[in-house]
Amino acid sequence: MKKYLLMLCGIALASACAASPALAQTGTVAKGPDPSVVKDDDAEKSAKHELEVARHYFKMKKAYFAAYKRTNELIAGYPEFSRLDEVLYIAGMSGLYLSEGKGKQGPPKDTPENLQEYSPASLRTEARTYLSRLIADFPESKFRKEAEAALRTLGGAAKKVSSKQRAESSKQ
Repeated sequence: MKKYLLMLCGIALASACAASPALAQTGTVAKGPDPSVVKDDDAEKSAKHELEVARHYFKMKKAYFAAYKRTNELIAGYPEFSRLDEVLYIAGMSGLYLSEGKGKQGPPKDTPENLQEYSPASLRTEARTYLSRLIADFPESKFRKEAEAALRTLGGAAKKVSSKQRAESSKQ
């Protein structure tokens, strides 16, 4: 009888010790990770991939229209991206190069809307806006000097663009 009682106490003690971490773990699993943290990590990872693709189009392929489109989507979709300065640089320089007819790829001209949206004048305006934003928002960026040089060819920095205007232009 003593043996059974001692064995029963040992089992009860082991169960109690094992149940405490299991209960804590059960509560953690039920709640799950903080969705905002996971979402930010996923968004950052996705944005980094998009930037790598845009950088490849810009530097290696000289496909400025593809780089321009990718960076426009990045600016609109990931406004808190950690490398937004590089995205703005690629968008601005791609727009400038497209307006000058450089690169292996030009903008589409299949519809009247595309002719207007991707006209040299509108591309220069967008390039000026992106490069001005780079200089204003990221004064310590390694792309600043090149952006300033490009802005001199575009006639100087654009006027300060409000966040509301930025949001409206990125939706278009």
